[in-house]
Amino acid sequence: MVGENMDYEIPITGTDIWYYYICHREVWLMKHQIAPDQEDESLDLGRFISEMYYKRSTKELSIGNIVIDRIRQEDGQLVVGEVKKSSRYMKSAKMQLLYYLDHLRQMGIQAKGELLFPEERKKETVEWTEEAKQELERAIGHIQRIVRMSVPPKPKKIQFCAKCAYREYCWAEE
Repeated sequence: MVGENMDYEIPITGTDIWYYYICHREVWLMKHQIAPDQEDESLDLGRFISEMYYKRSTKELSIGNIVIDRIRQEDGQLVVGEVKKSSRYMKSAKMQLLYYLDHLRQMGIQAKGELLFPEERKKETVEWTEEAKQELERAIGHIQRIVRMSVPPKPKKIQFCAKCAYREYCWAEE
């Protein structure tokens, strides 16, 4: 991407929002199509959990550049669900789900959200707010700036690194 015209709007996904709140370097790597270790057990576990739980609700719905894990009707209200293996990264999960709710809202679809943590038997309701919209806009602007960088941000040791599928890429020289 170095040398390319980067004046255009870069499409942002819910996954970009998720990783933005965890690791800016990972956002850059993903947007530059540098694949993580596909043999990483964390990736497999996430896929397994998503497939094994919530079989009654509709699975994955793609709308433009977003992919919603679960969608259902409850008392006439559309409920969008995002399945996560852990509530450890609650802020990331909440902002990803708010991004989906905002995207739907822009299409004229009112919905509420649920974060689903099947391994913890936990569920958290998430609703769109104007404050969340403003935070999302700031995050999207920052993601756009990160992606336009010619090299990734320097790695920073965080608790997520130990289970990250990019850990060898970031820390191979240590």
